[in-house]
Amino acid sequence: MIPVLAIDGPSGSGKGAVGMGVAERLGWHYLDSGAVYRALGLAASWAQVACDDERALRALAAALDLRFAGGAAAEPQVYVNGRECSVALRGPEAADAASRVAALAGVRQALLDRQRAARRPPGLVADGRDMGSHVFPDAFLKVFLTASPEVRAARRYHQLKAKGFGVTLPQLIQEIRERDERDANRAVAPLKPAQGAIVLDSSALGLQDVIDRVLAMVSCSA
Repeated sequence: MIPVLAIDGPSGSGKGAVGMGVAERLGWHYLDSGAVYRALGLAASWAQVACDDERALRALAAALDLRFAGGAAAEPQVYVNGRECSVALRGPEAADAASRVAALAGVRQALLDRQRAARRPPGLVADGRDMGSHVFPDAFLKVFLTASPEVRAARRYHQLKAKGFGVTLPQLIQEIRERDERDANRAVAPLKPAQGAIVLDSSALGLQDVIDRVLAMVSCSA
């Protein structure tokens, strides 16, 4: 069985950077499941499909052409249906759309096989919101990475400002709280620690500290 390390958590908890860092250190593949939902959200906006039109979204998901260029060591370029959209994919509009389309059971089912196909030798680090609870329930290690809304908003603020997005810190705090509530209360695969997951609060930790702690968990689980 190909080993999977599942890292789940809310928006801005740092799971993407941690996932990429851990995957690089282990020499494993990396899955950013949030990018899959963001890509679908972008494709829906281009096709003028509403984020609650489950039937149309399932059709878009089935035909979605999503490609990543680059390795785990750096944030990759992303192509959605042939269009380079790396910056747009990380923006607040794509994040909001991702949260909305991810609440639909048919959409999650349509994207399930795509995510599971990322499981390739020698191993996979998968980050998202339901990697350990739903997509890879047999993951040998499940980590739930979290941080306070204020810390997560500050992280997102610096990331988005660096990419040229016009955002404010109070706006991001409000958006993160709203998204947390929507993700935690959705009927399908709600955001919560998977059974057996280790909860790690990164509020007072640097990126390398969190990577080192997760790698120590991997060593203890081997």
